Amino acid sequence: MPVLKGKTAVVTGGSRGIGRAIVERLARDGAEVVFNYARSAEAAEEVVRAVEEAGGIARAVRLDPAEPGAAEQLMETASQGPSGGVEILVNNAAVNLPRAPLAEIEEERFDHLLSVNLKAAFLTVRYAARRMPDGGRIINISTLNTVRAVPGVAPYMISKGALEQLTAAAAQELGERGITVNTVSPGATDTDMLHDANPGNPLPSARPFNSRVPQARSGGPFRRPVRRGRAPAARRTHPPGRPATPTAAAPAPLRRSAPVPAGPRAPTARGPPAGRATP
Repeated sequence: MPVLKGKTAVVTGGSRGIGRAIVERLARDGAEVVFNYARSAEAAEEVVRAVEEAGGIARAVRLDPAEPGAAEQLMETASQGPSGGVEILVNNAAVNLPRAPLAEIEEERFDHLLSVNLKAAFLTVRYAARRMPDGGRIINISTLNTVRAVPGVAPYMISKGALEQLTAAAAQELGERGITVNTVSPGATDTDMLHDANPGNPLPSARPFNSRVPQARSGGPFRRPVRRGRAPAARRTHPPGRPATPTAAAPAPLRRSAPVPAGPRAPTARGPPAGRATP
């Protein structure tokens, strides 16, 4: 039996890139997945079709996470599924601004970015804190740029840094209920978001920063890794709810688009001492 059979998962921003890969993986493991999209109905329908062709279940909901009430509406919609609740929450939705110095960032665009990247995640986590069954799982997608600062992407870094603090706080508060809350902090990943934030071809510039990644390349959400044997797992030395940096022996983690590759280390995350990072 699939490990997630009978569970409902919510993925924000699930129609493209890493979000789509997460939707397809959770569905393949047996979860009924509900995801939102803001613009492209065609892309969302393609994800649903791919999941169903593989024997899974997925539902797409058109909601802009920046709109008032959208986050709660998404969670309520998912809660009407067979399990009667949401056991898994992945906050993946994010937007970025074109690279610009602080002096040139417009307040209105900054507010919109925070609404999507931070406030919507806060509201879904708050909903989960109130109604998620004990033993649930919450995963917030952050970025390597919170620990490897680069110029020109301050709003994105600010929003993701705050998201990591939300993760840490929620992990402490919900841990007694067996709910784990984790951050995954990817590096450069070949998605639309990376290219939108970095016009031209941003991938060659990532090569020097990928030299210590076991597979020595940028991430790609649909690229299946070549299995060369099992590497020993990295020891966890970080507190619950905080992103971790793996040792050199750790396998390449799931990565996500970031504005600019910002360092040589490949990020990953692990959760609180009790429970696994995923259901």
